[in-house]
Amino acid sequence: MSIVWNWQYIDNNKVICVGDYRTHQGNPGLLRSDSMLKAIGKSINIRVSSIESSKIPIIIIGNTPITKNYMEKVDRLKVSGIIQGFWSLNPTPLDGYGSLKKTKKCGFYRFDNYKELSDSISKILSEERNFFSSMKSDRELGQIIEIANRQKTYEEKAQMFLRLIRE
Repeated sequence: MSIVWNWQYIDNNKVICVGDYRTHQGNPGLLRSDSMLKAIGKSINIRVSSIESSKIPIIIIGNTPITKNYMEKVDRLKVSGIIQGFWSLNPTPLDGYGSLKKTKKCGFYRFDNYKELSDSISKILSEERNFFSSMKSDRELGQIIEIANRQKTYEEKAQMFLRLIRE
C-alpha cells in the first residue's frame, strides 16, 4: 500500500485533504514491515545472482519515512553495499508535521526537491562501484590481500582482489 494522504471529492469540483498516512487504516509503503523485508530480500537476491549484478546500483523508492526499527538496518545495508539507499520522494509525507530527513549513514534519505534527487542520481551513476561478499578465513583474506597488493595501480589491485575473493 502506498497511500500517503486520504482525499475526499466534494460535489462542487473540490478535493479536500482528510488526513495523512497517520490517519489511514493501513500502513503505507516503507512503514510496512512486509514491504521493507520484501525490498531487502529482492535486493539481496539481485546482489548474489551474478558477478554482473555486482555493479548495479539498487535504490528502493518510496513515499514515506521508515520506522525507527529499520533505521540502523538500512544504514547497515547501505554500508555493506546491498543497497545504495531507501529513498523517499515525498518531501512532506506528514500533513503539516516534520518527518525523518535521513538516517546517520544515509541508508534512508528523504528528498525535498528535484535538485537533491538529481544530484544523488548523477553521483550514483558517475561512480563505478563493485559489490563483493565472501566468507573467508583470516589466512585466506591475508593471502588475497598480499597477492592483490603486488599489482601496480589501485585499479589493478582492486580488480585482482575482486577476482580472487570470488574464486
